[in-house]
Amino acid sequence: MRVGTRGSRLALAQTGTVIQKIRALGIEAEQKIISTQGDEITGVPLHAIGKQGVFVRALDDAILSGEIDCAVHSMKDIPAIRPSGLVTSAILPRDSPADYLAFSGPVSAVTVIGTSSTRRRAQLLRHDRDLEVKDLRGNVDTRIRKLNEGRYNAIVLAEAGLSRLGIRIPGERLPPEKFVPTPNQGTVAVVSRADPSLMELLSALDHPETRRDVAIERAVMEQVGAGCFTPMGIYCRGGHLIAEVLSLDGKRTERIEKNIGTLDEARVQGNALRARAGDLIADAYHTLGISL
Repeated sequence: MRVGTRGSRLALAQTGTVIQKIRALGIEAEQKIISTQGDEITGVPLHAIGKQGVFVRALDDAILSGEIDCAVHSMKDIPAIRPSGLVTSAILPRDSPADYLAFSGPVSAVTVIGTSSTRRRAQLLRHDRDLEVKDLRGNVDTRIRKLNEGRYNAIVLAEAGLSRLGIRIPGERLPPEKFVPTPNQGTVAVVSRADPSLMELLSALDHPETRRDVAIERAVMEQVGAGCFTPMGIYCRGGHLIAEVLSLDGKRTERIEKNIGTLDEARVQGNALRARAGDLIADAYHTLGISL
């Protein structure tokens, strides 16, 4: 089985885990690195490159062309609208969904924080309006290097990524109930061709509880339809959903918190959040110079 991946250290670590699981099923597997638009363009914020999927499209194309059989993704990078002929064949057990604020010294000394995420920026400013939040792109190693060079007092990283890379760094976990993560954060997915035999093999890696929670998150995300440009957090654990949309400056939040039993219920809540936060979504697109 040819398993596609991005070339970052984190992507390779995640893919290595998947390949080990595939080989444990008695199936030969090898990785193939595919370069994506998100990897090639690093000098600008993510929202300036294009719509969702900048880390995904090249891998999708490689599957559809037959170059690879499947691809490993951080599930949060997978856009809502997917090409025909592709399926998410496996979702691994979720690691920590939380963000991690990396810094050294007293937290009271943190005044300049690096992140490229509009969601993280808005949530940080909601927490403390006096913070300066500066753009930060690059892989995990690059971001940590820039922190150590003193360009920022702190940076925000996904806790799951640090764990998968075996990185221990001073800082603190940001509680996901307050700093609501991006949909599907902490989750690794395997996307393949819609080939029944391939899907059956990969289904052995699937974790049903994680699949249910992330499906609820994606159902809400799809109904809100805010894209990656709007500050939006969606997190579900055991059917308990928290979802919020923020203004870019963090001064206003529309939030829902409900126990969800079905995807239809999730869609209802997504539509409700969209109705309440429509002006925040429009303002984000307008401020960033992006057409809805």
